Amino acid sequence: MKIAIGADHAGFEMKERVKQVLQSRGIEALDFGTSSTESTDYPPYAFRVAEAVRDGKADRGILLCDSGNGIAIAANKVDGIRATICLNVKMAELARRHNDSNVLVLGSAFTPPEALEPILDTWLTTGFDGDRPEGERHARRLGQIAAYERTHQHQ
Repeated sequence: MKIAIGADHAGFEMKERVKQVLQSRGIEALDFGTSSTESTDYPPYAFRVAEAVRDGKADRGILLCDSGNGIAIAANKVDGIRATICLNVKMAELARRHNDSNVLVLGSAFTPPEALEPILDTWLTTGFDGDRPEGERHARRLGQIAAYERTHQHQ
């Protein structure tokens, strides 16, 4: 599995920890920056990670900023991206099971160090329920979102 990863300055230190966790699990991390705690804007990192996922260069993505909000908003502007902020294991599980999340967003100010690995492991290993007959409603809902994206794009 390949994971595209990116962060602004507020998420930089946690991004480095996430990369270590991924590597310890045998997962390749494609780092799209930033490379320090020097103040920077988050949209370019969100777009780079989201585009890597959209274009198939990475299987999924992980983004980090202070709250997670801004970087999630930016990532979700890219077609086909379902970036979800996960503050705990249950949110990570449901993001994958119900929403087929392809980009995990972590808020560095809201993710305690001891919660990081359980959230990552849950998000990385949980499947999408829409691939099973009892999860048809989840696939239907994602289909509605994808249809909206196709028919309401700004040109």
